[in-house]
Amino acid sequence: MIAPGDLDRRLVLEAPVEEPDGAGGVTRSYAEVATLWAAVTPVAAQGAVAGAAAGAIASYRIVIRAGREVTTRHRLREGARLYRIVAVTERAGRGPRFIEIRAEAWID
Repeated sequence: MIAPGDLDRRLVLEAPVEEPDGAGGVTRSYAEVATLWAAVTPVAAQGAVAGAAAGAIASYRIVIRAGREVTTRHRLREGARLYRIVAVTERAGRGPRFIEIRAEAWID
């Protein structure tokens, strides 16, 4: 059960915005949709290499209050850290309902 005080991190929900690039493709950027309170729990991490940079991909469980439409096309931002949404499930129970998000972030 999540208590309201457990939602102690401020995350920005961002939605993709695609615009034609003039060559038949699109350029994707992200626009801020909402600022949310969340509980962020690290789950696992594994080493990875992207280009010549070594780092890790960390998995997180993020819980927010229900009421926002969140899909795997959205992303979450906390300062400079970007969370890629992998899965979204609704948690039902007594009291307020919550959305549980599985997400990944690149860690340098």
